[in-house]
Amino acid sequence: MKKNQSKLLFILSMLIFGSIGIFRKYIPLSSSVIAFSRGFIGVLFLLVLILLKKDKLNKKSIKDNLWLLIISGSFIGLNWVFLFESYKYTSVATATLCYYMAPIFVMIASTFLFKERLSLINVVCILIALIGMVFVSGVIETGFNDKNTLIGVIYGLLAALLYASVIIINKFMKPIPSIDKTVMQLLFSVVILIPYILIGQEFKGMIINLEIILLLLIVGVVHTGLAYALYFDSMKGLKTQSIAILSYIDPVVAIILSALILKENMSIFAIIGAVLILGSTFINEMINNRKIEKDCVLCLFPLCPRAC
Repeated sequence: MKKNQSKLLFILSMLIFGSIGIFRKYIPLSSSVIAFSRGFIGVLFLLVLILLKKDKLNKKSIKDNLWLLIISGSFIGLNWVFLFESYKYTSVATATLCYYMAPIFVMIASTFLFKERLSLINVVCILIALIGMVFVSGVIETGFNDKNTLIGVIYGLLAALLYASVIIINKFMKPIPSIDKTVMQLLFSVVILIPYILIGQEFKGMIINLEIILLLLIVGVVHTGLAYALYFDSMKGLKTQSIAILSYIDPVVAIILSALILKENMSIFAIIGAVLILGSTFINEMINNRKIEKDCVLCLFPLCPRAC
């Protein structure tokens, strides 16, 4: 695959990922049902894709990592639930920015789990991101009076924390093909959500029509199966630094669509917070680029489907 073609496919995957919050806003179902549908449809799409390519899942690598796949897959399912709840209570832009705190959480946890030393610049980036989070939360403007925004922020940060946990768990995994890991994690995300939905009686009183079914299919096929497939294919022809830079198309698109389609205008404080969060994580990734170069380049992207 040529470099320009790889870049085009990667940008397309970022545009798709960045628009998922918009679709969630128009689906009048519980977050757990949407997350379940996304995982179920997405894993079916990827399995069909594997069959069409006449590939096979590596049973040995899956068996070697079974328990870690179960745990990380479960976390991904719950992570989606919290992220979709965040979209429900606050703006798409705010929820997305909260979610982009995941790399910061990973960096902090790595100092304890992997004894990685933080440079002065790393510490400054962490502090700047945290300050940005305060701006985005709306506390400076309304104090603690805007309960919906605060709930949305909490859900977004919980989603980021769960995703950061997945990234850390996967660092302990033995070698496994990325597509195999993604399929199994999506599968276990679906399995863990079944009892969650049944116990919470999420299907009770649920109304389904053709429009809702169509939106769920788009989220499952396009935002999960297709987006991940495009992401994997495009990765092969891009350098690490290009991936790190282009990955920020995702939150930018989410913020722009939030304003244009949903009319969710950002205050000056939220804009400052967005610049602080995205700017600090971007600078940190560029600084650490040489160190990460030999590791999985997928993990430069907070929504990395492999999340190793």
